[in-house]
Amino acid sequence: MARTAFLVTITGRVQRVGFRAFVLQHGRELGLDGWVRNRRDGSVEIAVIGEPEQVDLLMERCGKGPLLADVDDITLSGGEDDGTTGFHERPTI
Repeated sequence: MARTAFLVTITGRVQRVGFRAFVLQHGRELGLDGWVRNRRDGSVEIAVIGEPEQVDLLMERCGKGPLLADVDDITLSGGEDDGTTGFHERPTI
């Protein structure tokens, strides 16, 4: 089955609330590939690769986020399946 890939930016109260750990846990549970990192502008960036239904589920969960998060916006842009396997955390940029 074809995999889909997106680069995602999430804004709001999404740093210092466990958001990266939340994304890692759910990305792995859903069998997705990609990575998550904080950005210095206060947003969280995610590269997600996988089955469209699973990607949709992750985006749905990210809309709620962990308990202390307050998501303002989720922006998806086209990404490419670069062959990444597993779901990892990357350093802040």
